[in-house]
Amino acid sequence: MPVRLTFHGAASTVTGSCCLVEHAAGRFLVDCGLFQGTKTVRELNYGKFPFAPPGVDYVLLTHAHIDHAGLLPKLRKHGFKGPIIATEPTIDLLRFMLPDSGHIQESEVERLNQRNRQRGRPLVEPIYTERDAERCLEQTRACDYDRWLEPGPGVRARYRDAGHILGSASIEVEVGDDDGTPVRLLFSGDLGPDETTFHTAPRGVAGMDFVIVESTYGDRDREDVTVEQRRARLAREIRDALAAGGNLLIPAFAVERSQELIYTILELMRAGEIPEARVFLDSPLAVRASEVFARHRDSLAEGQDLHMVFADPRLTFTETTEASKALNAITSGAIILAASGMCEAGRIRHHLKHHLWRAESTVLFVGYQAPGTLGQLILAGEPSVRVEGEEVVVRARIRAIDAFSAHADQKELRRWVESCLPVKGGLFLIHGEPGAMTAFRTQLAGIGVDPTLVHLPALDAAFALAAGAPPRLLPGPSRLPPEAAALPADWHNAYARLLLDLGRRLKGLGDDAARMALLERLRRELDAS
Repeated sequence: MPVRLTFHGAASTVTGSCCLVEHAAGRFLVDCGLFQGTKTVRELNYGKFPFAPPGVDYVLLTHAHIDHAGLLPKLRKHGFKGPIIATEPTIDLLRFMLPDSGHIQESEVERLNQRNRQRGRPLVEPIYTERDAERCLEQTRACDYDRWLEPGPGVRARYRDAGHILGSASIEVEVGDDDGTPVRLLFSGDLGPDETTFHTAPRGVAGMDFVIVESTYGDRDREDVTVEQRRARLAREIRDALAAGGNLLIPAFAVERSQELIYTILELMRAGEIPEARVFLDSPLAVRASEVFARHRDSLAEGQDLHMVFADPRLTFTETTEASKALNAITSGAIILAASGMCEAGRIRHHLKHHLWRAESTVLFVGYQAPGTLGQLILAGEPSVRVEGEEVVVRARIRAIDAFSAHADQKELRRWVESCLPVKGGLFLIHGEPGAMTAFRTQLAGIGVDPTLVHLPALDAAFALAAGAPPRLLPGPSRLPPEAAALPADWHNAYARLLLDLGRRLKGLGDDAARMALLERLRRELDAS
């Protein structure tokens, strides 16, 4: 049989990375990630896999982020028994990240089921539990960078540093074809930027048959800034936030962003560039991840002093729920970093409930916000949002710095692809919104890539691959049409916004009679539809 590549995630959307490769001697996955974003997209996490998990031989994992690894426990739960191959730092991070993900899902479902019982609705189950995640970790196998391995018959793979987070990799794969000629594929994983505190710029591999490349920032160039300039921008935001008289709240991804921000903030204090302040890392996962970073500090560009930074007396790790809630009593002069980075779960949500309505507070975003997430709605300027079922007006100062992103921007992605040329069969753009992928395809034409060889696969799209030949699209079903996967907001977001708008409108009317009249008009419209 020819080599078959199917995009079961991060196609027409940014999250849920999952590629299935099938060949004469078996089948394997590259990543198996959780979908994030609108509720329509997130519901894919609860459905059946579009393939049979017991038939998957192994997983090649690019890195530990949940949108790349977050469905691995579900995969095992439904019959996958093979190894999960990743770098040692990635596996060390997974030991905390996957159980944490399971715990969050159990907690979210428990709260949801309390409401479902009250409303007489059916109860739901978590995608997987903390225990499921712990069992999944028993299947992990460590590999080294830059060394060929043979994970299964007919396949060779080599991991290369992707510069995205600790342990992240692009994966070069050779898969045997019917005629004995291997098909060479390169999966970029998530690519890091050129300028970062802990990593060097990633490089591609030339002469591949097919390159599968992320395009999260394929439509935008960040201003070229050095590490020093980025530090200066953060210092300015911190000074302004503390001068405003409130706290600075940073929704931070638990892995890499939290560690880099803490490192930079404490370095700025030591240099006298920002005022002395108490810094709180309010995320048990980020605390555990920091321990992994300290353990692997010798593999990081600026990692030698990490153990000293994390022991700084100005830094407090708040691990218990009680310690986290106690931070609500601090109304000024503190810097609080809390996960999750897109404000979709975790402790950041209760901090937002206590800070968004305060004009003196500042919320600083430092990473990508997927469409439909609470973080994206706040950053987009919504006057009020729903947090844990409650309406919260947004009066806080909302700020953003994209220079701390862990993703390469357009020009950096272009340089990475250029280092892969020539590509014999074609490129697949994934892990991006449709506009970003379309813009990036146009950019690639500027470095000599034939646009007809650049493909933007839909969710669950499958292609037959042969060495040195263009890919052939195969017929097959999709769990979600491209337009639904790419929507910046779905009907759930529209419904929440309508409820907020209706509440404001009712409160703004002069008397109860006017309020009743408006509600009656709405009732007539509902009855007529």
